[in-house]
Amino acid sequence: MAAQVRVLRQRVKSVQSTQKTTKAMEMIATSRIARAQAKVLAAAPYSAQITDVLTALATASTLDHPLLVQRPNARRAGILVVTSDRGLCGGYNANVLKATEELTSLLRSQGKEPVYYVIGRKGVGYFSFRQRAIERSWTGFSEQPSYDDAVAACESLLPAFVTGSDGQLDDGTAGIDEIHLVSTHFESMITQTPTVRRVAPMEIEYVESTANTPLLPAYEFEPEPGALLDALLPKYVTTRIFAALLDSAASESAARRAACKAATDNANDIIKILSRQANQARQAQITQELSEIVGGAAALAAAGSEED
Repeated sequence: MAAQVRVLRQRVKSVQSTQKTTKAMEMIATSRIARAQAKVLAAAPYSAQITDVLTALATASTLDHPLLVQRPNARRAGILVVTSDRGLCGGYNANVLKATEELTSLLRSQGKEPVYYVIGRKGVGYFSFRQRAIERSWTGFSEQPSYDDAVAACESLLPAFVTGSDGQLDDGTAGIDEIHLVSTHFESMITQTPTVRRVAPMEIEYVESTANTPLLPAYEFEPEPGALLDALLPKYVTTRIFAALLDSAASESAARRAACKAATDNANDIIKILSRQANQARQAQITQELSEIVGGAAALAAAGSEED
């Protein structure tokens, strides 16, 4: 009985220690959500403006830029997967990887070979465990990404895309014909949705002037549209990647906050149950000891009366 009480109390201390950890992680994630949302909102105007400029430029230009033209015989498709570096964030990584697997199945059904570019240790571990080749990977910044991190990813993806599957890069590997981005969109503190979008060839909406169509700004292009496309399209791809990293960082913090709060609440329930069991075991132990004392006293009294 005493051993049972000791074991239950040790379990209570262990759960309390875990609860302190999950509570601390919940508070840290909560503090990061506001900053991550602020970064998303701060980056939105630039992303919207460069999209408008490229739409106007693509509409005014008849150039067949590599980032705008669908390749007829695409054979290799690059997939940039954005996951987290740490766990304890619920189904955040599982949802992203599930969307990646669905995209992989779709590309293979189209006769295209998926080529993985992975951000985050959880994604790297996922593909490494399944012995799938990873073209490039980046880790260590999933919760607090910077623009330089997006530039590093873009500097690997764009040369491979421009080279194409028919050519070879400097390291001898073949290029890619498409770039797909799998990340998580922050909708609210409760909802974070995995999203899949094609980054290249870019899907720019070409606007035709009609009576009901709002007039586009009257841009004067200098230098020529071709030179502008060469300069702006890589920046656009980098901006899209950076926006996805910021959105995923906010989603990761929100998912971690929810998961750690649930873990903290569950730990509190377990502590109550174990404490109740420990009290019941202690009461049973005391009752047993009292019964033994009373029984022993009665036996001594009976032995004394027999001697008399």
